[in-house]
Amino acid sequence: MSNQWMGWIAFVALCLVAAAPGAWFTNSSVKTWYPHLRKPAGTPASWVFAPVWSVLYLLMATAAWLVWQEGHARGVWLPLALFFGQLLLNAAWSFFFFGLRKPGVALIEVLVLFLSIAATTVVFEDYSHYAFWLMTPYLVWVGYATYLNFGVWRLNRDIT
Repeated sequence: MSNQWMGWIAFVALCLVAAAPGAWFTNSSVKTWYPHLRKPAGTPASWVFAPVWSVLYLLMATAAWLVWQEGHARGVWLPLALFFGQLLLNAAWSFFFFGLRKPGVALIEVLVLFLSIAATTVVFEDYSHYAFWLMTPYLVWVGYATYLNFGVWRLNRDIT
């Protein structure tokens, strides 16, 4: 297998490793705490989240891999540092929302995450037009997740 494909597999693995703690925190609360919360209009069924996030992690990994491939021609430390920073923020959100059960804290964190993804997406454009477009669904989804987080926080301030 070529080094290029090994690089892609490595980026997919890194994204899945980053997703694992989030999945653990989510699983610890999704059957006990989360179902009892009031949710805003437009909240999808719980089963929607896992397949959506699976696709988004593959798209993110592919975007980062495309940028990484540009490293042979020019330095890619900044876009990849932004990418890994937003990946850490992504994992942290589940800790705040599901682990600590603090939607207000998670709301602040997801706003920072959204800005971090936006910065990463914009910088990726300078390295790969495809990477920019592969990151765009993730940015849109986290925007939607921000709305959902805000709604949960607002509707449940009396119990959280």
